Amino acid sequence: MPQTPQVNRRVLLAARPHGKPAPQDFRLDEAPVPEPQDGQVLLRTLYLSLDPYMRNLMNAAGASYAPAVAVGAPMAGGTVNRVVVSRHPDFRVGDLVLGNAGWQDYALSDGSGLTPLGDMPQPSLALGALGMTAFTAYVGLLDIGQPQPGETVVVGAATGAVGAVVGQLARLKGARVIGIAGGADKCRLAVEELGYDACLDRHAPQLAKRLAEACPDGIDVYFESVGGEVLDAALPLLNNHARVPVCGIIAHYNDDAAPAGPDHRPALLSTVLQKRIRMQGFVILDHYATRFADFRREMGEWIAAGQVKTREDVVDGLEQAPDAFIGLLEGRNAGKLVVRVGGD
Repeated sequence: MPQTPQVNRRVLLAARPHGKPAPQDFRLDEAPVPEPQDGQVLLRTLYLSLDPYMRNLMNAAGASYAPAVAVGAPMAGGTVNRVVVSRHPDFRVGDLVLGNAGWQDYALSDGSGLTPLGDMPQPSLALGALGMTAFTAYVGLLDIGQPQPGETVVVGAATGAVGAVVGQLARLKGARVIGIAGGADKCRLAVEELGYDACLDRHAPQLAKRLAEACPDGIDVYFESVGGEVLDAALPLLNNHARVPVCGIIAHYNDDAAPAGPDHRPALLSTVLQKRIRMQGFVILDHYATRFADFRREMGEWIAAGQVKTREDVVDGLEQAPDAFIGLLEGRNAGKLVVRVGGD
């Protein structure tokens, strides 16, 4: 069923997953389109962002920087929307805005958290190359990683929405950039389209050995969003005073028990100590007030000059969001994954 003015389609969290999310953990629901009250706007969703962090929100409330989604509630997510009804003095009908309407056709907002986008020819970029994922790459690499010309930067998810930008920014800063990605096709994309010096298939045997051969001078910056065997391969190669920005650990998001095998914590802590490594986690929400304006200006200039290439993986239809999200966690996509919910 396509988007209509009469029905609000919503993808609800039907059950909390145990391990990997499954189709039955989601439910497509129909509800009346809500009516805005004074001080509110009604938003129609054009594009929905799908991101790995959403897997954490499917768990019961716990240690997280965002609230858990309640069972029976719409899945949370960043969106590009049109204002279709306004009873708010700061917004007009037809305004294009960046918001957090979640996995649904329509949502109400009191205006807080909405960012006007103006006349944006490709609005979906506000979710990726000019939005949260590229901003994550920008802050993590430039503010925490601080790559210097001639240094070696390794990107753990080289062709993902964040990693694809990390690699290109590292090249802009004069670093040698090695990517790790899932599959030969993604590795070709990393080298031929994104400009990586080399890319290693994490599914092929002997990842640690191949990474050591690709980094004969060690690793100065390891951009971490994966964990698992990728971190295990990179850890022994970190140079003294290496920097490790940490924005995610996607290899562990579906874990429902402690990983099998040896305890890697002593090796991790020993390496951090002995090599004086700066390993810093960051949540991009903390940096909007101080760095987002600089990011939008610089990234806009780099994209316009062709120095940063944008890559989107666009899925059509809200009903496709659950399968696309499951595929995201399995590494099926390349670039920023967005759902085209409604036409504009």
